[in-house]
Amino acid sequence: MNLLARVFTGPIMFVAGVLHFAKPRWYERIMPDYLPAHRQLVYASGVAEMAGATLSMIPRTRRLGGWLSIATLIAVFPANVHMATHPERYEEAVPGGRTGLLLRLPLQGVMLLLVHRATLRR
Repeated sequence: MNLLARVFTGPIMFVAGVLHFAKPRWYERIMPDYLPAHRQLVYASGVAEMAGATLSMIPRTRRLGGWLSIATLIAVFPANVHMATHPERYEEAVPGGRTGLLLRLPLQGVMLLLVHRATLRR
């Protein structure tokens, strides 16, 4: 479990951050309509994911990286709620349709636990 937590928190979250720059339009599509500056927020969340992941892979900055990653996961949660409440917009983008979108919500909790385990647990 510790290895899974470290791999998720470091390399996987780093790649997820890179994808914000490689495929920004996909991330813009899932932004809640009420938020401004979608492109800028996509880039900012990508930078935050990459920074948290990088910091979490360095022993001296692991805790800081964990807190940054947790803050980022909490900050992007409204996009997951938005997707779950508007499944008709995302059925082709996420496998499982409405059910898949709803299952993503508790998955955020699992991701938070993995980050906590990898970076903050003593």
